[in-house]
Amino acid sequence: MTPEMLDRIGAYVWALDYGSALVFALTGALVASRAQLDIIGFIFMASLTAVGGGTVRDLVLGRDPVFWVAQPELILIAAGAAFLVYWTAHLLESRYRWLLWLDAIALAVAVPAGIGVAMAGGFGPVIIVIAGVITGTMGGLMRDVVGNEVPLVLKGSELYLTCAFGGAVVALMLAWLGLPRALALTGGGGAVFLLRAGTLIWGWSLPVYKPRPPRMRG
Repeated sequence: MTPEMLDRIGAYVWALDYGSALVFALTGALVASRAQLDIIGFIFMASLTAVGGGTVRDLVLGRDPVFWVAQPELILIAAGAAFLVYWTAHLLESRYRWLLWLDAIALAVAVPAGIGVAMAGGFGPVIIVIAGVITGTMGGLMRDVVGNEVPLVLKGSELYLTCAFGGAVVALMLAWLGLPRALALTGGGGAVFLLRAGTLIWGWSLPVYKPRPPRMRG
């Protein structure tokens, strides 16, 4: 792979990080509106959601510094998203519905961003998939826990982790088949969004564990 190709891929992953940070920030601010926080609370929730997943990813992969320390403008983007939602959230008919769809978009962007970072670091398939899942899910998990919401990642009916994992595997397989890395990442992100959209529109789900009473031994 030539230096020019590496530069293009790096720019693509950089754009994915920025895109996921922006959309995740909007979801964090929507949760802040549901919790009726002040503007500082909005900024905190937006920033936490925007960079939470990427921060955990970078710490796990040993990247120094983590991405938003090297690119502090991401916090300004999150703050801008917080101000936007602070002044417009009351115009939305269903903030939770907006939250779900924006979160689906953010998940579809963040998972390939994490995969691209791990690929660029030369990690193996297992770590690449884990990096994608972490980047896509941890920010939303932090958002929901701090915002006193039931975390989407823990709702079996939402297929949240399944969507992130499935998209990461698709991206990895496309790269293994020889597709250019940018196309493989795009395909993985598309798979994430299609799976998530299926859960929101058609109620796709997987069987969940149901405990059974212990058998009586005679």
